[in-house]
Amino acid sequence: MKDELFNDLVESIRESGAIHRGRALPSRAFVADGPNIKRIRTNYRLSQDQFAAMLGISLGTLRNWEQGRRTPEGPARVLLQVAASHPDAVLDVVRPTSRRQAASPASKRKRIAKS
Repeated sequence: MKDELFNDLVESIRESGAIHRGRALPSRAFVADGPNIKRIRTNYRLSQDQFAAMLGISLGTLRNWEQGRRTPEGPARVLLQVAASHPDAVLDVVRPTSRRQAASPASKRKRIAKS
């Protein structure tokens, strides 16, 4: 490694340590806005109870998200982003099981096997 690159790397590590210890401010910060859960729910025209049941979460969790006390993370955040961008895909997956079973190939095989 060239001395100049090595020195840049060492300086960068020192700067990182100073920021971590609170002795310096970062030169830039990144903020990722979370999904607007209440807007997503109202687009589905569902109550809090119904939306929480659709997502498979507790009503308390949904209320905490909507009121900003907590933020969804990981898979829940991704599911909310999908729900916001592709509502039909989410509705297709969470429709009552009886409708999906009637049309699924596995249920047809079961009915044929019973005959």
